[in-house]
Amino acid sequence: MEPASLILLIVTLLVVWGGLVASTVALRTLPVPEVPEDDEPVGALTD
Repeated sequence: MEPASLILLIVTLLVVWGGLVASTVALRTLPVPEVPEDDEPVGALTD
């Protein structure tokens, strides 16, 4: 393989795995928003 293709391969792998790691860390550290029991879900159809 040519050096340019190897560099592009490495950059692509870093972007994909970096995004996976960043989203996993964000999901583990950010708080989950609380939804009150008596509220209807947003976008619910009512009769």
